[in-house]
Amino acid sequence: MREMRGSLPVPVVIGTLLLAACGRGGPSASPGPPARTQVLAEARALLDHGAAAWNRGDLDGFISDYDSGATFVTPRRVLRGEAAIRERYAPRFAPGGVRDSLSFRDVEADVLAPDAANVIAFWVLTRGDSVTSEGPTSLVLRRSDGRWRILHDHSS
Repeated sequence: MREMRGSLPVPVVIGTLLLAACGRGGPSASPGPPARTQVLAEARALLDHGAAAWNRGDLDGFISDYDSGATFVTPRRVLRGEAAIRERYAPRFAPGGVRDSLSFRDVEADVLAPDAANVIAFWVLTRGDSVTSEGPTSLVLRRSDGRWRILHDHSS
């Protein structure tokens, strides 16, 4: 290819124009993934919602954060579906059930796709000023109906 003095080679000019046209994002362009900071804030809100429901003894509110087809990994088995997850937690919400105060710390989020995110955090159970239990959680979230829900929960 010949270059003219003081000008760019034709392939460079054409490539630059094509890249600019592709990056414009006109009306037919699909939306990109949400910003990581936005997903992190929304994931924290989801975890705060679940913790608030847990702390007030609202099993329905707590379970509402799970997708209907969610999986939950326990030390002994994998639970499949919202009903199985509800059954696992129901004894803690029954009269006389032990349910210390729940909170989350060190929340991280990574965007996997426009409607999927991976969240890592630490859950903490406290009674008064004492931590009674804590551990890591890894969650895959899916956005459906304008709301993030837990699709996969692996908490240790």
